[in-house]
Order: sequence, then C-alpha cells, then structure tokens
Amino acid sequence: MIREWPLISSEINETYRIFNIRKDRSKSPRTGNIHDFVVLETLPWVNIIPLTADNEVVLIRQFRHGVRKVTLEIPGGLVEDGESHRKAALRELQEETGGYGVSDEKMIYLGKVLPNPGIQDNACHTYLAQDVHPIGPQNMDEREDIELELYPLKAIPSLIQNESVQHALVIAAFYRFFFYNLPHAHP
Repeated sequence: MIREWPLISSEINETYRIFNIRKDRSKSPRTGNIHDFVVLETLPWVNIIPLTADNEVVLIRQFRHGVRKVTLEIPGGLVEDGESHRKAALRELQEETGGYGVSDEKMIYLGKVLPNPGIQDNACHTYLAQDVHPIGPQNMDEREDIELELYPLKAIPSLIQNESVQHALVIAAFYRFFFYNLPHAHP
C-alpha cells in the first residue's frame, strides 16, 4: 500500500511574481531514506470555455514564452489572492476575450485537474461560459498580446487532433466539457 511520505523540512528557495520554488525534504516510508524534492508553489488557475449562442468557441491566440511560440488556447489565468476561482473565471473571460461577458448563472463549473502534481501544488478549475456575448473592449494586462478567433464547437476535436491546440490544460478542459453530458457538447 502506498503511504504518504513524512515531511522532514520545507523551505522557500526563490520567490517570483507567479510562483515560489520550495525545497521539501521527505522520508520514504518504504526505505526510510530521506530525499529532497523541488516544488513550484503557485496560485490556482482557471480555464474558461466561452461558447456563444451560435455554438462557436471563442479561442485566443497568444505568444507563450515557455515554448517560444504562438499558441491557440481558451482564456485562463491565475486566481488572485482572496478571489474565488469562479470570480477569477469571470474576470479572466472579460479581460482576455475582448470583453465577451456572461451572466453568472450561465457559468457552469466543469471540475478541476492537477496540472503537474509531481512538481506543482496547484489545481486548474474549468468553467463553461454559455451564451457569451460582446460587452466591451479587451482589458489585457501589460504582459499580454491576445487575438481572438471564433471556431465552431464541432471543429474543436480536429484542432486538438491536428495539434493546432497543444496546451495540456486546454485539452483537459475540453475533455471535461465533452464528457459533461451537456446536450450541445457533442460535436
């Protein structure tokens, strides 16, 4: 039976704007040996699948520094301190999509995933925003350059299959969406 490893010590080695690097020292319950592990501490993340009344998904295209290329994704971002993940989803949707908005009752929570539990301590929460509609201009932060693209919902599986969409958390969000048993969710 797999057991939890007792934590011997934990310390923050570095602090950055969006994460801390933490070093944990833990003891293996199987061998009794002590090992060091690196953990990225970061805030929870939200992803939003914005779906228009015409069954189009609002996707965003932006440059990602980690892979040094432009990617096709859904809106998303960090949950700020003191903010619920639902409130963060509404905020990120408005900021990144050029002002597409949605009423609170049209936000459906689809669940969460753990992005990389081997080295990260956060969760990513996914929402479906139904019947999104334009309400104003984009409100990007100074570190973002985003273009919007509308795609028919039925095109999403092909975009994933042909690797136009490669972001693992975006693919996980669509997995949740297509298996949520919504009447319009199956392309």
